[in-house]
Amino acid sequence: MWLLLLVPACAAAVFSCVRLVRVVATADALATHTAPAAGSAEAAGVGLFETAYLAGGPTRVVDLALVRMAARGRLHLAHTGWTTVVDPQGRSRLERALIEVIGPEGQCRTADLRTGMAAHPTVLDIGGRLTLAGLATPSVVRENAVRAVRQVRWALLLSLGLLAASLALAAPGTGDAQAALAWFALPLVLTCGTLLMAQVDAHPYLLWAAPAGQDLLRTARLPRHTEPADDPERDLLTAVAMSGPDAHPDPRLRAALRH
Repeated sequence: MWLLLLVPACAAAVFSCVRLVRVVATADALATHTAPAAGSAEAAGVGLFETAYLAGGPTRVVDLALVRMAARGRLHLAHTGWTTVVDPQGRSRLERALIEVIGPEGQCRTADLRTGMAAHPTVLDIGGRLTLAGLATPSVVRENAVRAVRQVRWALLLSLGLLAASLALAAPGTGDAQAALAWFALPLVLTCGTLLMAQVDAHPYLLWAAPAGQDLLRTARLPRHTEPADDPERDLLTAVAMSGPDAHPDPRLRAALRH
């Protein structure tokens, strides 16, 4: 009986692991042909919002825009999960797009706003420019890598579940339990080993930033001693861009962005 459970476990393990290997191989080939040129960071115009995209993707860009507009009194972010427009005059293309997504009533749910803005062309254009500059992982590559790793994890869980079922169905005193453990070791070792290798080979493609973008982020984390005076607002916005809304000291604003 347990042999019938072994077949789907092995099939899922082999299919998911082969798919992950193919995704990583394709991503490696693409990365080889799209190495960033010198001065690509300057050409892409890397600023706070570009840094936010490299660190956390489109949602991080939206969070940064909300925090900045709230700090400047243009939006009110309520801890109840609503965003209200205070100043309808957007100072940039991103701000105007955000106000447009909020709608003519000037108020909407913060969660809906974050979801809508994350898919807005204005935000996606930031990722497109960074991808063309070789600083961001192409969205298709990242989505395929994330999906492939998730499938291997599901195959591992499936193998564990089917192994448990096989042990429960094994007839006592017949050695079926030992045989099931021995054979189920194949899909378990395959999926576990693939996930361990993915920590090295696939990890760069699971991030929003490509290797060159990761170098930029490491530079952004270094303290700057060349500026004559500190800029508290920029320091705060940089922290939000790098680490997300949890870096903001105001607990009410953090609560507002969690809704």
